[in-house]
Amino acid sequence: MKIVVIGGTGLIGSKVIKTLREKGHEAIAASLETGVNIITGAGLNEVLKGANVVVDVSNSPSFEDEAVLNFFETSTRNLLSAEKAAGVTHHVALSVVGSERLPNSGYLRAKVAQEKLIKESPVPYSIVRSTQFFEFLKRIASEASDGKTVRLPPVMIQPIAAEDAAMTVSMVAMGAPANGTVEVAGPEELRFDTFIQTGLIAYKDPRQVVTDPEAKYFGTLLSERSLVPQTPSRLGKTRLAEWLSQQAT
Repeated sequence: MKIVVIGGTGLIGSKVIKTLREKGHEAIAASLETGVNIITGAGLNEVLKGANVVVDVSNSPSFEDEAVLNFFETSTRNLLSAEKAAGVTHHVALSVVGSERLPNSGYLRAKVAQEKLIKESPVPYSIVRSTQFFEFLKRIASEASDGKTVRLPPVMIQPIAAEDAAMTVSMVAMGAPANGTVEVAGPEELRFDTFIQTGLIAYKDPRQVVTDPEAKYFGTLLSERSLVPQTPSRLGKTRLAEWLSQQAT
């Protein structure tokens, strides 16, 4: 099959491309780097010629509320329109576990809006909702830092290695459209503050995590299980300790 991966040069997309090619598919990376602009539509019709499946793992360059909503709505409309014209038979999109449970987050509202457009489109689809990636551990700590202190809430999280999330996206792309949602998470539930503190220790980062029930994430307060799947989910294989042992300090 010809499978076009939107955002195919990024963290998840590059791993999806690798897996699909190893499985014998014609996997094409589409991004600004390859001359495809999903906001203006430039290069989109050309790259979708003969495509059977489109995988969208793109992300907004800005997380500001209005900008991120505009990105996901505009890009998704453009993609679905071009896919319909090209005869694409499966649209796969990467989204976020718990998006609908956190309406005060502009980013997650934008992901819900993206999902709504996909569900309303005539193009058969699968939405893969993932929990947070291990790879964003340092970024989360930086955004929650106040000097040498990192403030995080004592809620549960089920983070996943990007490699494992990308594998699920790849497997879904090679299968029949679910016309529904598939959730994927890491193999272990951890407390959010413990997750980040464990990572900082492994990286020999001197910052200390302070438990703060009022600390926000993606601009919103969290309940105890906002970030973990509530429906039966696929689980990655990589545990945090194993992943950290593989990282360069």
